[in-house]
Amino acid sequence: MNLDDREWRLIREDTRSGPLNMALDEVAAETAADGGPRTLRVYRWEPATLSLGYHQEPSTVDWDFCEREGISVTRRPTGGGGIYHDTRGDISYSIVAPADELPGDLMETYELLCEPLFDALERVGVEAGFVDEERPAIFEPACYLRGLHPAHDVVAGDGRKLSGNAQYRRRDSVIQHGSVLFSDAVETHLDCFVDSPNPETFRERVTNLREQRDLKRKRAVEAFEDALGEWADAEVGMWTDDELARARTRVEEKYDSPAWNRDRTDPTA
Repeated sequence: MNLDDREWRLIREDTRSGPLNMALDEVAAETAADGGPRTLRVYRWEPATLSLGYHQEPSTVDWDFCEREGISVTRRPTGGGGIYHDTRGDISYSIVAPADELPGDLMETYELLCEPLFDALERVGVEAGFVDEERPAIFEPACYLRGLHPAHDVVAGDGRKLSGNAQYRRRDSVIQHGSVLFSDAVETHLDCFVDSPNPETFRERVTNLREQRDLKRKRAVEAFEDALGEWADAEVGMWTDDELARARTRVEEKYDSPAWNRDRTDPTA
């Protein structure tokens, strides 16, 4: 599928709150559906954030720990378990494009949109691919400890999970977002959950870029930005004032609301 004859913008790594990051994905989908540019973005989470999978039960979260440690909690529109996004220990990306410009098959679209992810990892010398066989879950509430499946779980060369990725549709657009662990924040990651396993269990299943390859975070971020931009021949761009205003409204109405985060009820629906 030819992507580089479309208008794509690359938004280089910017730092936003968890609720605003999720709202910006939605707004980017609306922009693409309305004939505007398709969006590629790399981003950080400030403050550190626990993003919950759409179906995740609130009772699995240690809300007191998150509040005490200043960790924001927001719910994703995508499934899976919770992910702790450390401000420096996580590199996140999103790809947003109209659905009719992508393959109709979900897995074909997933493989296509993971191409720049694998390219970025290769650029920094980290061997990675989809897991070769299913593996059972260790701890369902945590995304990185759920069961592994060859269709969508990315592992390093040693077989340990490196990246979590998911897709959803909004306003006739496809949004794929993902998280790549850059460094070790295992203890904090697990403390966000109730009755979580010990850190060594996590490390046996999960790895990070720094463990795989000694590199600076800036170098890793640049690799993701370059891989995404070259994949779609994108121009460097930015959010418009209107998009930022709409995203902030979406935060107030949805992504920062107890109805969404605690009850999984979309107040904007």
